[in-house]
Amino acid sequence: MSDDSVVASASEIADAVDVLLQGGLVGFPTETVYGLGADAESPEAVTRIYQAKGRPSNHPVIVHVTPEADLSYWVQSVPAQAQALIDAFWPGPLTLILKRAAHISDVVSGGQDSIGIRCPAHPVAQALIRGFAAGKASGQGGIAAPSANKFGQVSPTQAAHVRTEFPELAALGMPVLEGGASDVGIESTIVDLSRVDQGIGPVLLRPGHITAAQIEEVLQQSVGDADTHAPRVSGALKSHYAPHTPLQLASVETLLKLAQDPQLIAGQRIALVAHSQAHPPVPIHPQVEWIVMPTGYAAYGRALYATLRALDQGQYSRLVWETVSDQSDWLGVKDRLTRAAAAFSD
Repeated sequence: MSDDSVVASASEIADAVDVLLQGGLVGFPTETVYGLGADAESPEAVTRIYQAKGRPSNHPVIVHVTPEADLSYWVQSVPAQAQALIDAFWPGPLTLILKRAAHISDVVSGGQDSIGIRCPAHPVAQALIRGFAAGKASGQGGIAAPSANKFGQVSPTQAAHVRTEFPELAALGMPVLEGGASDVGIESTIVDLSRVDQGIGPVLLRPGHITAAQIEEVLQQSVGDADTHAPRVSGALKSHYAPHTPLQLASVETLLKLAQDPQLIAGQRIALVAHSQAHPPVPIHPQVEWIVMPTGYAAYGRALYATLRALDQGQYSRLVWETVSDQSDWLGVKDRLTRAAAAFSD
């Protein structure tokens, strides 16, 4: 487990900046999850991200910038709706999809004419990006960074997770900056505003900590659902965020039955992950462990990936996870769990 009090020093951040300026990879914290970062303007450096993760080259990565960044360097224009969301939610867990500036390589966007851009709130991330930008001739530095895990697997929320995920890179000296446990714990909300010039309003491409209702309140207009013509974005595949241990979603009633019925267990060692009922039934089957998640969506999201990773190391036959609410606040968590379980569905 990471110690929340441990944060990368100024010299460690400076060393990581040097690695980025030389085209290398860096693991760094954000408030959502830890990222695997590279110079967003270097196709060769971004390609190293794809290679390290085993990520398809047509699967875009998000560019991270600081609050003072000149967005006109990265995008063709900033629509009024985008500026309103920036004013309301940046720095924070919101990614905007906008038309990519012509001089920015399409390697970061999987060959598309759009670009995903975000301003993270974590102070270590901001210090890293700011130092990197200072070393660029343009003064504009963006760090391309998906989550620092193998493609399709559970995202990291602690520096130790990154080192475990990429032992070969860590052994070669890749910096992994400490920043404590990620405060949000799930990836950013993604909103598409790249098609405003076509009369298409904001579209929610990935739910997250910032909800559609919050976005609609700022914009005073409805937010659409993803459509077949929307840009491809990170984390939108049917199967994603998956542990290695088989995972299924079920009602709390099913969890209660599994906890006591030897025939349903069939000799397996099972973790039952609940949140609506703190205490397991008595007696409980000896091959069953009852895990309790937080009841609030924010605390649940913060604990989700760390819990998945810990259970994945627990030598369980399978994980049976209580389904979560359909309420808008929970959609980010529900999205991650549904995609994680999809890896094991028929």
